[in-house]
Amino acid sequence: MSRPPTFTPPPGVDAPRLQTARGEFATLDARPPADQAKGTVLLLPGFTGSKEDFIALLRPIADAGYRAISVDGRGQYQTEGPADDESPYAQDQLAQDVLAQAEAVGGTPHLLGHSLGGLISRAAALRAPAGTFASLTLMASGPAAISTSQQARAKMLTDALAVLSMAEAWAAIQAMDPPEETDLDGEALRERWLRHSPAQLIATGKQLCVEPDRVTELADLPLRKHVISGERDDTWPIPWLDDMADRLDAHRTVITGAEHSPNTDRPKETAAALIAFWDPISSSH
Repeated sequence: MSRPPTFTPPPGVDAPRLQTARGEFATLDARPPADQAKGTVLLLPGFTGSKEDFIALLRPIADAGYRAISVDGRGQYQTEGPADDESPYAQDQLAQDVLAQAEAVGGTPHLLGHSLGGLISRAAALRAPAGTFASLTLMASGPAAISTSQQARAKMLTDALAVLSMAEAWAAIQAMDPPEETDLDGEALRERWLRHSPAQLIATGKQLCVEPDRVTELADLPLRKHVISGERDDTWPIPWLDDMADRLDAHRTVITGAEHSPNTDRPKETAAALIAFWDPISSSH
């Protein structure tokens, strides 16, 4: 589970609702000075995560000239979604949500997805009309299904959610995984968890365990790609990510000292690496 440093937007970061053709989505939105604008970045969080997972990146990205918009997907945290129907959370449906978000944001945004968000981003890019996105960044998101050990954990969670309330499931998670050291109030993490749709978690947890390898399809897209991760990852092992980057002919970044969430583990270094990837693309448009 991702652990953002805070759930309170820093100065210069707003929290508007993004109105789209497929409904409205909760966002965090950081804008650069108008005379320094280079482009827009759309950021999608991972499994059990939320838009706050990118909160430490938003101002650095905006200060570099990019409007940075992180989004709670359908059924995540502050974006509503049905609690007992998995069909709106099919990957194709979530990909269509992303395309609607991109259209509502306007222009040609850079797309970034973390973990599960990377799989959804990939699906969106594969169904998008040419020119929809300026680039695609897959952050700690791999070529196909998650590792066997993480599949077991995901199945345990989805099985539990079929019979437990969200509050009961949270208590079980805390008993199994003692809280990591963090400055964040644990109550904020619990509140986020309770506001997730259980159907969203069940549907996407299953997706993580059966995702096919779509790297060859993605490699055929005329889109600049970036694979970024920490130096350790047990969800998609680093050799898997290295091989995927090679197959995609993608830019590859490894953030020293980070694990599955470089966006929260090493936000300063992660922001710098992302900006270094986007700048040459933006300057060529």
